[in-house]
Amino acid sequence: MKVSREQVGENRRRILDEAGRLFRARGFEAVTVAEVMKAAGLTHGAFYGHFQSKDDLIAQTLGHVLSQAQVGDELRPFVDFYLSPHHCGDLAGGCPTAALGADTIRQSPRARQAMTEGLRQHLQHMTRMESAPDEATRRRQAIGAWSAMVGAVILARLSDDPALSEEVLAQTRAWIDESTSASAG
Repeated sequence: MKVSREQVGENRRRILDEAGRLFRARGFEAVTVAEVMKAAGLTHGAFYGHFQSKDDLIAQTLGHVLSQAQVGDELRPFVDFYLSPHHCGDLAGGCPTAALGADTIRQSPRARQAMTEGLRQHLQHMTRMESAPDEATRRRQAIGAWSAMVGAVILARLSDDPALSEEVLAQTRAWIDESTSASAG
């Protein structure tokens, strides 16, 4: 039976969505192609109609999940959401940078390129959200805030002490508030 172009596109999106969810939850090495295809509701054999290899899947999944990141247009609501206990606890659906950044270092050049492009786009968007009077300061604030946010989520996730995790998130929010207020004035 011939599959329509629309169905091929939908199948591919489902594969990328499920791979993104599984990779964020368990890491690249702990997830098999068969698991991704099963989660997408497709046969293992259909994989090679969409991807050349698991490395190809990883690179394309990173591009997919990073392009879907919802940032918004205002810094404060984004910071509040990102540094919330809910987002921190959502490994499978949360930030791909915090979940997969360290793992991506050991992946293919294409995967690293996808992560780099996601970082570049994210920093450009965050720079536009900053309120400092000049571009260089807005860029510095965006890089500092994003670095602190990703680092805070990683640290909060690795702690088995919920109070410490929440403190890391809250203090990072406070630090970002202070640093953006100081540069805007």
